[in-house]
Amino acid sequence: MSSTSQIRCPSCAKNTMQTDVTTGEMFCRNCGFVVAEKIEESGPEWRAFSNDESDRSRVGAGTSLTMHDMGLSTVIGSADKDATGKPLSASMKSSIERLRTWDSRTQTHSSADRNLRQALSELDKMKDKMALAESVVEKAAYIYRKAMEKKLVRGRSIHGLIAACLYAACRNTETPRTLDDVAESINIRRKDVARCYRLIYKELDLKMPVADPTKGISRIASTANLSEKTKRRAMEILNKAKKIGMVAGKDPMGIAAAALYLACISNGEIRSQKDISIAAGVTEVTIRNRCVGLKTLLE
Repeated sequence: MSSTSQIRCPSCAKNTMQTDVTTGEMFCRNCGFVVAEKIEESGPEWRAFSNDESDRSRVGAGTSLTMHDMGLSTVIGSADKDATGKPLSASMKSSIERLRTWDSRTQTHSSADRNLRQALSELDKMKDKMALAESVVEKAAYIYRKAMEKKLVRGRSIHGLIAACLYAACRNTETPRTLDDVAESINIRRKDVARCYRLIYKELDLKMPVADPTKGISRIASTANLSEKTKRRAMEILNKAKKIGMVAGKDPMGIAAAALYLACISNGEIRSQKDISIAAGVTEVTIRNRCVGLKTLLE
């Protein structure tokens, strides 16, 4: 079997290149020049081992840390049919049902596996609620597995620890999510998430980048329904503040909210401190205190 290609032949400069998938050679049909040998086949498999002949993918689903078995376990399908598509007999159907039951039981035979399965199930729910990227969830699953290796899970709440791991992953990937957002998504107290976060930060020796307040500008502005011009003005104020080191040690959401409030005043957009404080999840006092330092930049 062979396939044609639009590549020009380096010998005769004609579009007559052809690939022979049997021998793995790419050659010219006009002059016979062989360009490459033993080409690796990158297309789908020719044979399909399932009833669906259209499914000829070369490999299965990729491995992922967000699955308790990393996607490497065997799954017995729910269809009670054999390889030819015929329905199973009653005795065979009961045997397959027992095999299916034991297959699911043996995947989580220890308490650690059950713990991990429940934690990653909660993590999947939080991912949808908080609209997080796949990379953030993968990082959170990696941190939780490290916490299990250090035996930090025993005697502690699964919800609190997986929420703390997700918050650590957000901090590590510079995703603008606060402790309140994480605690609200899993419906536990902020204090419990903070306690677990301090534990894993200390025990796992995590290295967290300094939070960038400019990451929270878009989120606060969209919640408060602010204009694009105000967002750009707030970014200018924060960039000036970062150059002189004014944002170091400050709450990123608080200083971002203060920059947006000053940008609203500068552009004549009417927004109260209360509106912006609700959108940012900080108090009005925080915004007033941060505005004192940022006003010097405007002057």
